Amino acid sequence: MNSYKDLKVWQMAIDLAVDCYQLTRKFPKEEVYGLTAHIRRVATSIAANIAEGHGREVTGSFIQFLRISQGSLKELETHMLISHRIGLIDESEFGKMTGKCDEIGRMIRALIRSLQEK
Repeated sequence: MNSYKDLKVWQMAIDLAVDCYQLTRKFPKEEVYGLTAHIRRVATSIAANIAEGHGREVTGSFIQFLRISQGSLKELETHMLISHRIGLIDESEFGKMTGKCDEIGRMIRALIRSLQEK
């Protein structure tokens, strides 16, 4: 692997961030500094932390940044749940987004385990 861009988990995290931007376009304008901003910021941080950790070129640092990505993923799931419960995201969108979060979370955990075994 030559680049973080080769990591499937990074690619999926980028797709998730794009989905979050598209989803929050539908949010009311009064949420622009609330949930919209928080969701966008945390969604982009998932892929960004994977890239930053990989760029450190030290396994321990990479694992640390992967764990930060996991935390950001859980934060995103929380914002999605709140958005769903207050009626900003319908059941279908919520299920789709949380499904993607679950899959990325599994991939991050598997990558961490793989790195720890080396």
